[in-house]
Amino acid sequence: MLESVDMTLKTDKKQYEKELPKLQLRLLRLQQTVRERDVPVVLVFEGWDASGKGGAIKRLTEKLDPRGLQVHAIGAPTTEELAHHYLWRFWTRLPSRGGTCLLDRSWYGRVLVERVEKIAEEAEWRRAYREINEFERMLVDDRTVLAKFWMHITFEEQLRRFQERQEDPYKRWKITDEDWRNRERNDQYLAAVEDMLAQTHTACAPWTLVEGDCKRYARLKTIHTVIDAIERALAEW
Repeated sequence: MLESVDMTLKTDKKQYEKELPKLQLRLLRLQQTVRERDVPVVLVFEGWDASGKGGAIKRLTEKLDPRGLQVHAIGAPTTEELAHHYLWRFWTRLPSRGGTCLLDRSWYGRVLVERVEKIAEEAEWRRAYREINEFERMLVDDRTVLAKFWMHITFEEQLRRFQERQEDPYKRWKITDEDWRNRERNDQYLAAVEDMLAQTHTACAPWTLVEGDCKRYARLKTIHTVIDAIERALAEW
């Protein structure tokens, strides 16, 4: 699926600055509507290191009402979380009726990092595709708006951003030795991502592939997609 992504797509600064506030206002109004109608919204962000997840999430949320809005940056599971099924820790982060949550990394770690780093056994990550599809189907059947994003950048653009972070004292905290190590395993992660997209791109929970080499384009596309998903669900329900 990644071969179909057109990485040349761009948005110029003038268009971006004109369109962004309009989209943010539309999204704010929709947030008020889903709250009134008790519709939960779950937005899942996955992508390469330095692909722009944080920037997209910031533009999505910066004009929203913080009440009923939660952003979860998912890291390694705690000892308590490891004592449960891997989906358990995500159940505890799902929003209440009318609430919205954004997940920076998600249950897809099972078939990505846990697969590549051999944290999960092959039988565990292989069956996770079915478990995840059933989990997402259950959320959508319960009238949850679910949107999933894969933030995609080229290998060359990732290197440029890594180097930029390394040289900028205000961004240096964003780059770690683990990021460089993951980059060396790009082929393994690429295979895992392709399998993930192929196995979990479903009618009820499709993936949106976001062309991320141009940050402005990626941010606008992300907000457009969220707006469309909420409006479509509200019309249907």
